[in-house]
Amino acid sequence: MIRSLYIRVVLTFLISVIGGTTIAFFVATWVFKDRMNENLHTTLLHFSQDIARIYDKMPLSEADSFVSGMKQLDSYFIRIYDISGQFQSYGVFNGHSTVTMEQIKKVLDGEIIEVNTSVSEPALFGLPLQTEIGTKAMFVVPLNPSSSFLLTWVLNFSAYSLLAGSLLILIASIFLVRPLNKLTKATKRIAAGDFNVKLNIKQKSELGTLAQSFEEMMHDLQQLEQMRRDFVANVSHEVQSPLTSISGYAIALKQVNIADNERSRYLDIIIAEAERMSKMSDSLLKLSLLESQSQQLHLVTLRLDEQIRRVIVAIQPQWSIRNITFELNLPTVTLTADHDLLNQVWTNLLGNSIKFSKDGGVINVSIKQDTSNVTIRVSDAGIGISQEDQKQIFERFFKADRSHSRKYDGSGMGLAIVKQIVSLHQGNIQVESEIDRGTTFIVTLPITTSTQ
Repeated sequence: MIRSLYIRVVLTFLISVIGGTTIAFFVATWVFKDRMNENLHTTLLHFSQDIARIYDKMPLSEADSFVSGMKQLDSYFIRIYDISGQFQSYGVFNGHSTVTMEQIKKVLDGEIIEVNTSVSEPALFGLPLQTEIGTKAMFVVPLNPSSSFLLTWVLNFSAYSLLAGSLLILIASIFLVRPLNKLTKATKRIAAGDFNVKLNIKQKSELGTLAQSFEEMMHDLQQLEQMRRDFVANVSHEVQSPLTSISGYAIALKQVNIADNERSRYLDIIIAEAERMSKMSDSLLKLSLLESQSQQLHLVTLRLDEQIRRVIVAIQPQWSIRNITFELNLPTVTLTADHDLLNQVWTNLLGNSIKFSKDGGVINVSIKQDTSNVTIRVSDAGIGISQEDQKQIFERFFKADRSHSRKYDGSGMGLAIVKQIVSLHQGNIQVESEIDRGTTFIVTLPITTSTQ
């Protein structure tokens, strides 16, 4: 199967031209067959009659001399037979045209005969020739058709060839252009917001590859559109909740007869909700910056084990109040990375582990290094994540335990930020979890991160 569109176009053109020329040849031959035969026969008959008139009006010797010097012998071949079958020839004929004694006898008896009258063979005319020594049989063969008629035939042949070739290439181009028309219509539907387009192009050429890429693009655009809608819905939901609280308690503060302790509690709630909105705004800005790939990595050489220990110490108020302990297996590891961004990764992962662990629980943090990568595991024995939710855990605004959203506060963007930072470092993050048996996040980073 020919897959290259270029080769297909060239072959289509060649086949169309050759096919059109062949068809035009047979059509022109069929249309002009009768006229061609009629033209050749008429001129041949007239020439033969002129020769017969010469022999009728002139002595035999003079007639032979006159005929042998005629310029028309370039176009005709003449052979004159007597009753015994002996003949004289005038002109040069390289073909093969056999005359039988039966044909000679018919001509000597006064008949005019035609032999080999097809277009592919030269016509042969036989007619009686009256001379002073008696009747002879003259046979005339045309060597070339008339130039004017040949020119007419060639012009008509060219016209038919052009018409037939044009029709064939037009029909062929319909099959070549049809997939492009489908792509054009699909593009217009996508521009109008309709992503449910089926091309059904089964070709294996460049057009087939283009159609497959186009369908993949439509699928990606459909996913992006759904993500956009989900994002707008999530942002609206996350913003609406604190705004409702702020608005409600602000209205309550306008009451005249309100106790000072109630007023103070209302103000604390307003401040807390405002801080929540501020954090969400900061997270959205950071995530947008990371996803746009405009974030430049400030690479430094750092001790990974020391960085993780410092993060654990920095968030001590979160785990000490709940009697959570840490088991650390942190050998000395040095790598090249962005210090501040990695600090955000460990803060988010450890913060999640603390949030979803039970009071008095244990969090395990370990580091393992090989020749080119380092693997960090953060494990807790908390509420766990279902297999279904693990597929979406790194999406923005996604909260695995939605039934406890009040108990476990957060915007659902922490892990999305973690994934983007790890990706920027050309690393990978995975999650392993079972409901009520805890969760383990596995981060793999290269020892040396190249700048992008």
